[in-house]
Parts: sequence; structure tokens; C-alpha cells
Amino acid sequence: MIKERLRGVNLGGWFSQVDCIQEKDPVGFPGIIEHIKTFLGESDFKRIRGAGFNHVRLPVDYFNLFDEGTLKPKDEVFALLDKAIKEIQANDLYVILDLHKCPGHDFHLGSYQEQPFFVSADARKDTAKVWSFMAERYSGESRVMMELLNEPAAADSLVWDKVKDEIFWAIRKHAPKNTIVVGANKWNSAREFKYLTPMDDDNAIYSFHTYTPVTFTHQGAEWIRDPFFKIERPWPGDYAAPEAGGATRLDVEYGKWDKARLQESIQNALDFRAKYDLPVACNEFGVYVQVKRQYQLAWMRDFMEILRDADVGYSYWNYKNLDFGLVSKGESLHQNLKQYDNPERLDSELMELLSKG
Repeated sequence: MIKERLRGVNLGGWFSQVDCIQEKDPVGFPGIIEHIKTFLGESDFKRIRGAGFNHVRLPVDYFNLFDEGTLKPKDEVFALLDKAIKEIQANDLYVILDLHKCPGHDFHLGSYQEQPFFVSADARKDTAKVWSFMAERYSGESRVMMELLNEPAAADSLVWDKVKDEIFWAIRKHAPKNTIVVGANKWNSAREFKYLTPMDDDNAIYSFHTYTPVTFTHQGAEWIRDPFFKIERPWPGDYAAPEAGGATRLDVEYGKWDKARLQESIQNALDFRAKYDLPVACNEFGVYVQVKRQYQLAWMRDFMEILRDADVGYSYWNYKNLDFGLVSKGESLHQNLKQYDNPERLDSELMELLSKG
């Protein structure tokens, strides 16, 4: 297990959520194989390490790596994943290999409907097959950590608490020495740590994500249909309650929100850490890049201070593109944002803020 505090960024949109990249730039999209070959590379890993980060979280969608019907591994894609993991480690970075979407579970669709993964034994067996292959393949890589599932969205957190054990031990059977990352239910909510039980294993990290309040961090996000999220809100602020009949399962937090309440929102994860003497980390957080800049940075400063004061590790979402990127290329919606007005399309102010965390 990594001994120092985790400080890193997500590499979403590379081996995961490729459809989102294509949707934003359909003309320029070169096809999935060429996309994986060109989207990120060694210069990015050098930049990440040079900024002072010590790891990356690398999300993968199972259908990019395996045939959806047979679950046969796609050799060409795995060769590219092998290369990526080698190059990342060569730049003195740890890797969290995150199964972002698995058979029967899509965290985004989970915002609107229950996912089959939680009721289908077959879906979980297929997920165990996926992980068994990946765990065995990368078990010899001491710097590779394995995250069993991104943002589980079960209606009942007690169900996820049982299901997580199945996938955990499927990984551990084939990767006896690698650190395994376990997240809480409801999109890795820190609040749901009150229902999370630790594994009988001393080589695990427990993960939460923070986009709290999503009412603020996701305001204006084009992929959320509920009109409640189309209202401009400041940080800190006092947000009015939604009208009845919302269209999402996401929490629509309202009322007065400030740094103190943001700190309170992760307390269950900190209590879990204290009770069991186990490491916790925030493996996703951020503010949609279209949020008014002064408010985006104000939330980010508050949250980085909270993590630093609590000695909690972190992985920022996201390094490149996907509406939260430190780098934005080919995203027409964000083409004219001031923070990207430079040849590298790099938000250097936000990157510096994060690297000091």
C-alpha cells in the first residue's frame, strides 16, 4: 500500500466514457483505438508528476476491454492498457485501476433507474470474470491498486455492503498483494459510510466522492435533465428547495451551504476512519467548468483545505475533458473559457491549487 498521502488526478475519457468524448467532437473523433493511442501520453504523465502528484486514477469501462457478449478480452486494447500502466509507473506514479462501468451497472444511468447489477447474480458473476482477468494480469504490478466499482448506485446501501464482498474477494483471489479500493454506495457518498463495513483485509483503501452539494457543483450541467440544476448559484450560498416532481435520483441539497457544512458532509467517512483505523480517500471531486469562475475556485479552495486539514488523500476529476478537465481540447462548449486561453489549453491556476493540496 502507498505510504504517503494520495494526491492525484483522474484520467477519465481515455479507456472510459469514450462515448462522451465522441459526442463532444464527433467530426474529430478518430475511432476508439486511435483515440486511446493519442488522447494521453508520456508528456501528460510527466506534467502530472512534475506538478507534484503521486498517482493517477485510471477508469476503464469493461466493454472497451472485453466483448460484451462473450467477455472475451480485446487483445489490442489490453496491449494499449499494458503500455499505459507501464508508462505511468515509469514516471514515478501509482495507478488506481478503476472499473468504471461493469456488466449490469452504469453509474450515470443509475441517476435515473435501479441497476441490474444489484439484483442479478449473473451480472455480478460476469463482473467477477472481468476482474479475475484484470487482477491476474496486473497482480505483478506493485504500484497498481484496484478499485472494484465506480459509484455504486444501489437503492439500499445494505445491499451494496453485501455485494461489494463478492467482487472484493474475486479480485483478492487473483491479486493477493495489490491494494484494493472500496467505495461507499450512492455514487461513493461519504454519508453512506455509516452503512459500510470494512473488509477482513489490511490492504484496502476506502473511497468517497464529493460533488457536494451537486446543486452547486453540477449547476448548468447539460447531461442533467432536472430544471432544478439549471439555476445559477454562488458559493457559499443559500439555495431554495426544489419544486415537487424532480427527474433525478441525485441528491438535490438545498439550504445554506458553506465550508462548515461541506466539512460536515464528509464526517461519516472520517468517523469510519477513526473507528476502524483504516485509510480513506476522496477519489473524485470537482466543479463543472461552466460554473462562474469565482465560485468554482472558492469551492475548490474550501474543499482542498478540508482535505488537507483532515489528512485525506484525493484524486481530482478530471485531468482532461469531460466538463471538469484541467485540460480541455475539442470541447466546443468550453472553447471560449478564459482559463483555457493558452496554447496547451491548460487551467494552470486550478492545477497549481490542486498540486498544493
